[in-house]
Amino acid sequence: QVQLVESGGGLVQPGGSLRLSCSFSRSIGSIHTMGWYRQAPGKQRELVAVITSSSNSNYADSVKGRFTISRDNAKNTVYLEMNSLKPEDTAVYYCNVVRTLDFHNFWGQGTQVTVSS
Repeated sequence: QVQLVESGGGLVQPGGSLRLSCSFSRSIGSIHTMGWYRQAPGKQRELVAVITSSSNSNYADSVKGRFTISRDNAKNTVYLEMNSLKPEDTAVYYCNVVRTLDFHNFWGQGTQVTVSS
């Protein structure tokens, strides 16, 4: 059974930093993209950052310059480094992996990030 396990969420003050991690099982096979999405209360889920198999990355305009996505292929793990956090970054963050074979999307269970003083 394919699993994506996220960690690293929590409560942080504005201007603070957090690092999210998402580890996934090797049984997924070849990976097309890995990414992070977020969903705030009353809002639709939105893309935060994505990284391709060749390590090209893209970011939502709202997080450019503050967030960094990276991957460790040996550990089957994707990270999201979040700096200069703002209250509007508060959301549940979801890890996403797209399999190359059929572009099937796999999702993590979500981790809460709360930015508040």
